[in-house]
Amino acid sequence: MIQEVAQIEYNTERPKLIIPEYGRHIQKMVDHAIATEDKEERNKIAKSIIAVMGNLNPHLRDVPDFQPMLWDQLFIISDFKLDVDSPFPIPSREELMERPEPLSYPQNHPKYRFYGNNIKRMIDVANSWEDGDKKEGLILTIANHMKKCFLNWNKDTVEDEVIFEHLFELSGGKINLKNSDEDLSNASDLMKNKKRFNTNSSNKKNYKSNNRNRKRY
Repeated sequence: MIQEVAQIEYNTERPKLIIPEYGRHIQKMVDHAIATEDKEERNKIAKSIIAVMGNLNPHLRDVPDFQPMLWDQLFIISDFKLDVDSPFPIPSREELMERPEPLSYPQNHPKYRFYGNNIKRMIDVANSWEDGDKKEGLILTIANHMKKCFLNWNKDTVEDEVIFEHLFELSGGKINLKNSDEDLSNASDLMKNKKRFNTNSSNKKNYKSNNRNRKRY
């Protein structure tokens, strides 16, 4: 019994797995291939290992770069010590460990953040349209949505002239409603849907709380 306990292997005493997803058996097979002196035999073992690795990822069999990826991972698991004839270019440690170039994120900081970036995109679209009823309808829709966004942020009344001024500024002076006779929707109408949603939500909460306190037989 004491002898059997002495033969137990603990993970803390085992070598660290380079790619843990493949498990320790694949790692041992690769180590066996590295220790094999005959190169022809090593090539056979390497192909067998690739086949086993492929069976562990059946969902990737139809991916065009699947086989080159497996061979790259084989060399990574071997710590680039495996000397075999690969059907694909053998990568170097430096190539695989090279960090990719950092992505450049768009640095967009709008002046009026409460309108959001989509408003600016809609304004740009309106600027690209030809004058007509369709463009006027879009501009009024944008202005009403801007007013609603302003009310959501400020939770107070706002004059139409303020929205027209912001629209003029965001459009680069191409959309000017400052001297027009257009009237935007009332604040109460714009916020009606929001109040209705909040009312429904509160009713649901009250309904749940009432059910929670109700006796069940």
